[in-house]
Amino acid sequence: MSDIINILPDAIANQIAAGEVIQRPASVVKELVENAIDAGANRISVVITNAGRTSIQVVDNGKGMSHTDARMAFERHATSKITDASDIFSLRTMGFRGEALASIAAVASVELRTRQTGADFGTLVEIAASSILRHEADSCVEGTSFLVKNLFYNVPARRKFLKSDNTELQHIINEFHRVALANPHIELSLYSNNEPIYELQAGNFKQRITAIFGKKTRNYANQLIAISIDTNMVKISGFVGTPQSATRSATQFFFANGRYMRHPYFNKAVQAAYANMLQPDTQPIYFINLEVRPESIDVNVHPTKTEIKFEDEKEIFSILMASVKESLGKFNFTPSLDFETSDTVAMPLYTADQKPDMFKISLNSCYNPFASSSGGGGYKSSLPKNWDMLYEKHQHHSPQQTQAIQTDCVTQQTEQLPIFGNSDEMQNKFLIYREKYLVTAVKSGLMIIDRQRAMERITYEKIILQLQQGQKATQSLLFPDVAEITADEAVVFDEILPDIEAIGFDLEKTSHNTFNIKGVPSILTDIGNIEELLKEIIADVSDQASTVGKEIYEKIALRTAKAIAKSAFRHSSEQETEALIASLFQCEIPNFAPDGKKILVILSDADIWG
Repeated sequence: MSDIINILPDAIANQIAAGEVIQRPASVVKELVENAIDAGANRISVVITNAGRTSIQVVDNGKGMSHTDARMAFERHATSKITDASDIFSLRTMGFRGEALASIAAVASVELRTRQTGADFGTLVEIAASSILRHEADSCVEGTSFLVKNLFYNVPARRKFLKSDNTELQHIINEFHRVALANPHIELSLYSNNEPIYELQAGNFKQRITAIFGKKTRNYANQLIAISIDTNMVKISGFVGTPQSATRSATQFFFANGRYMRHPYFNKAVQAAYANMLQPDTQPIYFINLEVRPESIDVNVHPTKTEIKFEDEKEIFSILMASVKESLGKFNFTPSLDFETSDTVAMPLYTADQKPDMFKISLNSCYNPFASSSGGGGYKSSLPKNWDMLYEKHQHHSPQQTQAIQTDCVTQQTEQLPIFGNSDEMQNKFLIYREKYLVTAVKSGLMIIDRQRAMERITYEKIILQLQQGQKATQSLLFPDVAEITADEAVVFDEILPDIEAIGFDLEKTSHNTFNIKGVPSILTDIGNIEELLKEIIADVSDQASTVGKEIYEKIALRTAKAIAKSAFRHSSEQETEALIASLFQCEIPNFAPDGKKILVILSDADIWG
């Protein structure tokens, strides 16, 4: 029987490695920028065309490479960082396996120009599909320039499964954020199709955070709280956001020894520090750096090195949670006891033979919350007959007498209750409880309606119907508002702009990160912060990665309906409340809000009385 095991050719082996290292254009950007950082560059420029499909160019002013190193860099497992196995556990650089350039060259055309500092001339290397096309002297500037063209041109299946340009650009921006935040001392710029997205100057960590995310929220820097702790095990520094700055899709970054990482376990530590301080369904903002001994972590557990294993995870968890709590406490965002308050309550002292006075309360047994037509409480003019007899001991009355007394009292109490023949026969008698719930009587019992969720359902179905019929009503603004968004939000915004305009928005984009709000849907004229609504719509679409038009429409309709419902009941009359109930029962799904939460419940007599 013949042998069947063969050694793979280098070209095929490189393509297999490329499948692990180079997953999309963003992977190329990450690898090349990290190489530039390792080369000691303090100025790096990234230029992409068509979201990296056509070309990706990374230019740096680092120390460059020699004529021989420029060629050797494209060999697999070629690295300048390891000479012995023990070196693996003491590295502080971004990469060390020597697979990045070989993997890129296996699936794209690469043109490298590099020149060492003080050298008379540089080197040009041109390679495609792992084959060297040119290796010669070149009169380039000091530093290194990588030009990667036609990514995955020789792997059609991989190129076919790339997402849309907007999606791939968003991944590139996300990778750029990670590198830029980890290296605030480096000047970084990003250009897409000759349009600047970021031009970041060198500075400190807080300045870099504000430069990237400051456009997303005004006074962003004022919402950051510094954290700092230094122990023998770990040094923690960075910033966390105030509880008020928490959002549903908060910006969260962990870095370990200058490298971005994902760590769900440490994320729980931060969440625990914010216990009982956040609104439901919100997440805190944080940008946290961890510095540990290189030999105490393993960064090679994932091909992209975004997952890191720590030797002392439990201990670091406790230290991290304590440091965040301490920082929140210093800025008075956690409750504290104040024993020097002047307005304290005087507590009387009692001796052993002195009894304190008992509190006295008075009750009106005929209080009827349904007696007032305005939804408030009311009182009957006279006491019910035989009321006091209910509190006498039961042995004084036979069961028949007790039942007769209770029936007489309850009859008087319920004379003014609104009783409906069926759920459609709504009368104008209802109780508004805590400005949130409508309580009213129906034939089957007591119905409780969540006003805000009811409004969400009504508005949501109106918007969906409007979109289905292709109708829109726009209210032009006398003075257009200018809205600013971040670069990654701008990518999603460009994709869903036609869908947003379909419901009545009139928006004009003025630059990559800004646009004018010239008109809003007529149903939104009472909404205060239109810019915040648009950002929430962008976050909804971005979080779910929606690409189907119907899904995008539903998310836009849901977010818009929530914004309207949130401010709809600041001043609502009795007639408006009655109209709300009537409109709810005309909806296709009156029992549930668009996000699946219950709108109403009905308590039967058995539920109430047991």
